[in-house]
Amino acid sequence: MLLQLPLTYIWQPANVSSRTLVVVLHGRGDSAEGFRWFQDELAIDSLNLLLLDAPNQYYTGYSWYDSSNRLPGILESRRILDEVFTRLEQQGYTPDRTFLLGFSQGCLMTLEFGARYRRALAGYVGISGYSHNPDKLLHELNPEVNQGNWLVTHGTQDEMLAIERTRKQMQTLNAGGFRIDYREYEKSHTVDLKRELPDIREWITARLRA
Repeated sequence: MLLQLPLTYIWQPANVSSRTLVVVLHGRGDSAEGFRWFQDELAIDSLNLLLLDAPNQYYTGYSWYDSSNRLPGILESRRILDEVFTRLEQQGYTPDRTFLLGFSQGCLMTLEFGARYRRALAGYVGISGYSHNPDKLLHELNPEVNQGNWLVTHGTQDEMLAIERTRKQMQTLNAGGFRIDYREYEKSHTVDLKRELPDIREWITARLRA
């Protein structure tokens, strides 16, 4: 399907006719190509997947922001994602049937964009990432998105993003009233196909049933 979007992307249609969508945000240095496998492994026939390339070139891949000076890139990527979701809705993919899922930098963007977006999505999944500024996020959180449809996962053996920071941030966000289901897995900076992915599948399926 040809979508008019401000980012390059890969479109993976559902196995059955459906307007339910998962928008996938990759990590630093990766691309949409790096998540082609995800639809088959997730194995939910009714889900279309939209795999986005981040806006900034980073070696052979892309990034959502500069890790040494995060805020300018985060703000620009938030603006671009706002445009993406506006165009998706115009083309029949409504927020209430759209999930946002991000890995690493994509996890941060899921939090930073999703928590502030003017419309509530069907669900939000952040994998192996962190928040840019939890206190500011709580202050700017759109109450309409805070319906318990947030899942954040992290690895106890993550060699790139220490679990201690993410764990503390999720505690801060939950203590501040942001309802996030935070789960830890014995894994490195990756997606665990044996335990984590089945949990994500079950979590998304429960929201589809609802």
